[in-house]
Amino acid sequence: MKQQTLAMAADQSFQNYRKLTRRDEFLKTMEAIVPWTALCEVIEPHYPKAGNGRPPIGLERMLRIHFVQHWFNLADLACEEALYDSASLRSFVGIDLGREPVPDSTTITKFRKLLNEKKLGEALFAQVGQELQTRGFKVNTGTIVDATIIGAPSSIKNADKARDPDMHQTRKGQQWYFGMKLHISVDSQSGLAHSAVVTAANIHDKHPLPDLLHGNERRVYGDSAYASQKDLIASKAPNAKDFTNQRNPSCTPCSKNQTLPDIRPGAPTGLTHASSRPNW
Repeated sequence: MKQQTLAMAADQSFQNYRKLTRRDEFLKTMEAIVPWTALCEVIEPHYPKAGNGRPPIGLERMLRIHFVQHWFNLADLACEEALYDSASLRSFVGIDLGREPVPDSTTITKFRKLLNEKKLGEALFAQVGQELQTRGFKVNTGTIVDATIIGAPSSIKNADKARDPDMHQTRKGQQWYFGMKLHISVDSQSGLAHSAVVTAANIHDKHPLPDLLHGNERRVYGDSAYASQKDLIASKAPNAKDFTNQRNPSCTPCSKNQTLPDIRPGAPTGLTHASSRPNW
């Protein structure tokens, strides 16, 4: 083990009144449950090897940065800056500023593109799901679907001096965004993510819906972006009931005869209480 430099020691010492934040607790949990060695074995055959040029950054370090980027919804440049700014993130990734700099945004971009080009994201996701289920987490019969935009600098260019084709601009409310969109589904009881799809930011949330369902659902929950998608849900999960939020074009109050699913704790619908839902 390398001896700590003064920079690393300063991050961990002289902080008698430091309080562990929710981010600290989250990173501590992820350190314990993510199968880092198994995930690195998936990527290692495709990762650059040391040769005559500059040696590549450690694979596990880049994988941890990649996970941090997605956990905290950070674009490439924002992820680089967050690592410089946060001692807890640097400690999780294993960066000692007294010995080395944070990998720059270009290096982070190249690693993400490597995973995309080799289609390793699906293999990593499957490996994580397998490990979690082995440890006692299981997927039940309710699925919650949602999507989030992952921003990127609008000036990103590829080798042809053109915008990255995986990125696109989209409008949400009165705000314009540029980047990609992560579509994800989680188990309504355990909060375990079981499916994910990445698209350009301008792809509507509803289109990847069939790929987000495992097929054994009894209930499907989602916001109004998934309204009126009964046919799509039925095509992949024929036994599922549609509990997605339905739009009301007239904006009139619900009628007295209209029933809504009971969301109290322990209710038979299987929808967990709002305080226990995953925050993504």
